[in-house]
Amino acid sequence: MNPRATCAGQLMVSPAFLWLLIFFLIPLGIMLVYSFFQRGRYGGIVWNFTFSNYSQLLNPLYLKPILRSFWLAVANTILCLIIGYPTAYYISKRTPRIRNILLILVILPLWTNFLVRTYAWMIILREGGLINTILIKLGLINEPLQLLFTQKAVIIGLVYGYLPFMIYPLYVSIEKLNPSFLEAARDLGANRFQTFWRVMLPLTLPGIAAGSVVVFVPTLGAFVTPDLLGGAKVPMIGNLIQHQYLKMRNWPFGSALSFILLSLVLILLFIYIRAGSSQEQQ
Repeated sequence: MNPRATCAGQLMVSPAFLWLLIFFLIPLGIMLVYSFFQRGRYGGIVWNFTFSNYSQLLNPLYLKPILRSFWLAVANTILCLIIGYPTAYYISKRTPRIRNILLILVILPLWTNFLVRTYAWMIILREGGLINTILIKLGLINEPLQLLFTQKAVIIGLVYGYLPFMIYPLYVSIEKLNPSFLEAARDLGANRFQTFWRVMLPLTLPGIAAGSVVVFVPTLGAFVTPDLLGGAKVPMIGNLIQHQYLKMRNWPFGSALSFILLSLVLILLFIYIRAGSSQEQQ
């Protein structure tokens, strides 16, 4: 190996490593240290070592938002998969020109700030919003429905926000699928459902797994959507962390919550990587 090439490669990588060290690893290290100490009477840190910040997670007051976060993340992932799979399949079967237009339309909402799009859903779901106005005009309801500041509103906002991240991995997986496999299954007497269940679905599992991880992980730590569309009625772990840092000024407990969330995400990513590597070996 050429020593000059090795040195040049290290010099090229060093700015990225320095960036990660200053803005990622060092702040994480500070948070990890804070999570093992106590909160001061008026905020700040009291340097008394304790594990109480982690044991507080078993308190039902804090355990409920954590469990709710998992439930909403699972529900959002399943709904995005149910909507995204047929959408990705439909796009993959269009002509190249129509396919490119549809892919641009899928990614188009991401060109607008997520906060702005969430505020737009607040206008749509409020009592005098678009949905209630249409339903009243059609005579389907007499009084406006309570859509905003509910768990349903949070799920709608989450599905809307993360659906493109499910569609794209599924589209790539379906688009790479060899059509001859489906034709062979049909020739062997399989109906459409059997062809999908036994041939297409197993072959597109990498796209399903990738899309599920990309949707589940950010949903688990979401705080803008539940804060705006759910109000104070549907707090998630992200809202709990924000509340501890900015309002309660309890940095040690907020740090402990952050590391629990980070650990869960890393475990999920580790399982995904191991499953992917074992599948490649097979």
